[in-house]
Amino acid sequence: MLKKRQIELAYGKTGLTIELPDLGENLQVVEPAFVEGVADEPAALVAAMRQPINSRPLREMVTGPDQTIAIVFCDVTRPMPNKRVLPVVLAELEAAGAQRRNIVLINATGLHRPNEGAELREMLGDFVCDNYRVINHNAFDKSTLSHLGQTSFGAEVWVCREYLQADLKILTGFIEPHFFAGFSGGPKMITPGISGGDTVLHAHNARMIGDPQSVWGSIEQNPIHAEIRESAAMAGSDFSLNVTLNKNHEITAVFAGEVFASHREGCEFVRRTAMQPVERPFDIVITTNSGYPLDQNLYQAVKGMSAAALVVKPGGTIISAAECSDGIPNHGPYKDILKLRSNPGELLALINSPDFKMFDQWQAQVQAIIQLKARVFLKSGYLSETQVREAMLEPVLNGSIEETVEQLLAEYGPQATICVLPQGPQTVPYLTNPALELAPV
Repeated sequence: MLKKRQIELAYGKTGLTIELPDLGENLQVVEPAFVEGVADEPAALVAAMRQPINSRPLREMVTGPDQTIAIVFCDVTRPMPNKRVLPVVLAELEAAGAQRRNIVLINATGLHRPNEGAELREMLGDFVCDNYRVINHNAFDKSTLSHLGQTSFGAEVWVCREYLQADLKILTGFIEPHFFAGFSGGPKMITPGISGGDTVLHAHNARMIGDPQSVWGSIEQNPIHAEIRESAAMAGSDFSLNVTLNKNHEITAVFAGEVFASHREGCEFVRRTAMQPVERPFDIVITTNSGYPLDQNLYQAVKGMSAAALVVKPGGTIISAAECSDGIPNHGPYKDILKLRSNPGELLALINSPDFKMFDQWQAQVQAIIQLKARVFLKSGYLSETQVREAMLEPVLNGSIEETVEQLLAEYGPQATICVLPQGPQTVPYLTNPALELAPV
């Protein structure tokens, strides 16, 4: 009887402990390098704003009481600690003479649903909700957008008009690895954050998503990130503030200043901590979507599957643990796209056809590519087995990751290998010898 090894997975708000057979070297747990949170978060934020990267200090950008200010912040699908960051930014502005009546906070929903009521208060805190005007970006209402022209890639750039009309434009965000844009934060707060639907769709079209450079950790050669940078430059920004977080959601570093320079430094910091080498691909890879709020629906959970796909053998198996408290979700066409064909190969062919164009197609495209490489199981506390199967995935056996692993080990044999990514897409594993990916299962 093999000994058991307990592993804590980031899952929902409370986590999930699993017990796996201790396979010695054949069981590998891969996590980002842990970085302690800064000792004093407000002090770190203020220091970054007063000693920014390639920029004047934020307080010097305040010109007087009549200046209008727009501050963009992350929506509920990101673990950005808005309620800890925004009050410090607002205090710095007001100490320099800015007036609350002239400040608007814009929720960078991209193509996601709006965040309102109790949910918004949980994100921002009562002080911000009670004292400032907060709006949700609406990518589908062109009456709230302005057209800025066309990128060199051919995208028509539409951006939130309230942001564009502000005298002082500030972006706040969170930098983490991103499965096709390289890294989040920085210019992504404009596209897709506060851009129009057509702009987002072009940056996420099948050709762009399918480009071999549209991957984790790639920026300079990444066509998606290149288009994002172009549209962000067209919209303009005066100041950017991004944070990085550890698994406890503590701020580990602050990168503030000119949007592209500060974002580049933040990405390099994340690259050093998140990207972890492994020597060989695995038969089974167990992943998460970093817990709540990132794992609140299946759409977001594709990111964790994508991280696992980097180190699973062709023909291997991925097990994704994502709570999916927000369902597939019900909003948006992702759930409908998954039902357009009966298998991943046919779905990928449809998405790649010249005339196909639907919002959310990029997530279904990435999912299909993953499934052509590996079998994918899902552990969810909210989706029924029928819903999981309708999404072209397999539910774990009897709701148990352990039972599923036991069956898979019997199939793969005594030398089977397992990799666990407890933090999901907060970790970007990569093969030290990529040629090994082609090794037979």
